[in-house]
Amino acid sequence: MWWHKATVVTIVVLVQSWLPGALHAEDKVDEAMARATQYLMSTQDPVTGGIHNKMRHETAMTSLAILAMAACGHQPADPTPEGQSMRKALAFVLRPEAQGKDGYFGDNDGSRMYGHGITTLMLSEMLGMGGDTAQDEVIRTKCRLAIDLILRSQKVSKNDSNRGGWRYSPDSGDSDMSVTVWQTMALRAAKNSGLDVPKEAIDDAVGYIRRLYAPDTETRGAVKLGGFGYQTKGREISTTAEGLLAMQVCGQYDTDEVKGASDRLLKDGVRQGERWFFYTTYYYAQGMYQRGGKHADEAKRLVSELLLPLQSREGWWEGINGEERQGGKVYATAMAVLSLSVKNHFLPIYQR
Repeated sequence: MWWHKATVVTIVVLVQSWLPGALHAEDKVDEAMARATQYLMSTQDPVTGGIHNKMRHETAMTSLAILAMAACGHQPADPTPEGQSMRKALAFVLRPEAQGKDGYFGDNDGSRMYGHGITTLMLSEMLGMGGDTAQDEVIRTKCRLAIDLILRSQKVSKNDSNRGGWRYSPDSGDSDMSVTVWQTMALRAAKNSGLDVPKEAIDDAVGYIRRLYAPDTETRGAVKLGGFGYQTKGREISTTAEGLLAMQVCGQYDTDEVKGASDRLLKDGVRQGERWFFYTTYYYAQGMYQRGGKHADEAKRLVSELLLPLQSREGWWEGINGEERQGGKVYATAMAVLSLSVKNHFLPIYQR
């Protein structure tokens, strides 16, 4: 009888959850991610393969679910229930009607450039990891089209303050931090996977993000605290976490902006009352992990303390406020898993 590593891990953490006594922190996180994976699989449409709550943004939500499962160590080629689920989910994303002829993923499911960036990031991470050779070829073709759309969209004429970024639609004349970071992550993941992505495209994105940075009047040692804003200079927790991760993914590890943003997040942390709690926690966890040292240690502790008590017995998480609740349980669960999975280092884009 064959056994696959991912299956053994899942069985072990599930068995541990039945044993009496307190589990170690690492075991609790592993068990939570295993239950979350089972929940995501339970929502999969048996006909289409999509993983979503039948609410909206079906392609983007399925892409987030695939990323979350991959972050737990599962791959579409695995001869396991998880691998089979991921293959079917990929087939759903790769269906012809999901992507426009121009390469755009954000129109069919209404997810706009947010969804386009998420789906393109997922496809970039799945390059060479499809269920079989044929699926690999389709992933590469559609990913290339999606990347080309991101590059074209960045070149739309914009004023100096918006140049280098992206917004809701491919032809938007302005930009914002949130949409920009998804496109930047997708470009960087594609470049890491061997696709041709011009250096100037990533440099221009970093330039836009850097222009949203605002230093604080406070200092931490020799470092002046600071943060990133949404469309103008600012220091909101969510956009500060976004900027921190994006800057480091693009190789900006030791800049004043990264030091100031990471020290501000170390000081302020993340709270359950955040407007975009799961979204912010995801960027906080990944960005602070990239920073390393005491920043990574504190984020690891805080993220598990915040998320684990909020998980249901069935394995799902749900948005705390109305805006995030609209995303559905698949959204919150996938973001929670991506927040907890930093210790695994399975997805290349999140590796330090």
